Amino acid sequence: MAEFIQPENFDVAIRVNGLVNRFGDAVVHDDLDLEVHSGEILGVVGGSGTGKSVLMRSIIGLQTPTAGEVEVYGKTLDTIADEEESRDLRRRWGVMFQGGALFSTLTVAENIQVPLREYYPRLDQKLLDEIAAYKVAMVGLPPDAGPKYPAELSGGMVKRAGLARALALDPALLFLDEPTAGLDPIGAAKFDELIRELADTMGLTVFLITHDLDTLYATCDRVAVLAEKRVIAVGTIPELLATEHPWIQDYFNGPRGRSAADCHEAHGAAPER
Repeated sequence: MAEFIQPENFDVAIRVNGLVNRFGDAVVHDDLDLEVHSGEILGVVGGSGTGKSVLMRSIIGLQTPTAGEVEVYGKTLDTIADEEESRDLRRRWGVMFQGGALFSTLTVAENIQVPLREYYPRLDQKLLDEIAAYKVAMVGLPPDAGPKYPAELSGGMVKRAGLARALALDPALLFLDEPTAGLDPIGAAKFDELIRELADTMGLTVFLITHDLDTLYATCDRVAVLAEKRVIAVGTIPELLATEHPWIQDYFNGPRGRSAADCHEAHGAAPER
């Protein structure tokens, strides 16, 4: 019998040590270290080509690193010999890829049911439909969204449907890759509010890749900055603003950074977690 992992027993949900990712002669990560605390929303930022998505894929086992180690709740995927234990660990996270990444030939409800069918193949259809309907409501979609296909949805609805599928298994860890990209400002702000609300309500640990400064201010407890093939800084936004690294200063103190900071200050700080 595989050991049942209790996420609440871990102060550090994800620990990355000495990560190296190399593609031919191109080195994306070189000796990258990062810790994600349990219960926090960690934003991950960096310039184009810094390997934000590659880092996420390395953590969830879709990318095999050249070197280094990734632990999730004290377990390293590539060293788990027991298949049941490996499945149990993977079941504890949900992933929303860029653009939602829904299966176009499946309805929203059927998309949500995909991970349920994979991990719980004996669930009957009535229960699957009930769970899918609950997840649809959880992310703020109307009930009639369930039987619709992705092509019938707006961009914002597709994002929410992708989030519903990521939450299908009631994960402890949620990975979001550019969740507000392509949304209008109002839609992006509402999505930010939804992420924060779900994280607080469900006690989620969130690994959030974004370039959206408004999202960083509205949702994130800490921010990790990728540059020079590694994490050059991690902390709260005020802590990052106190650093002298040129990229960090350009990013947070540029025109868009100042605008996001002013807007955040005008609307008040994010609620205490």
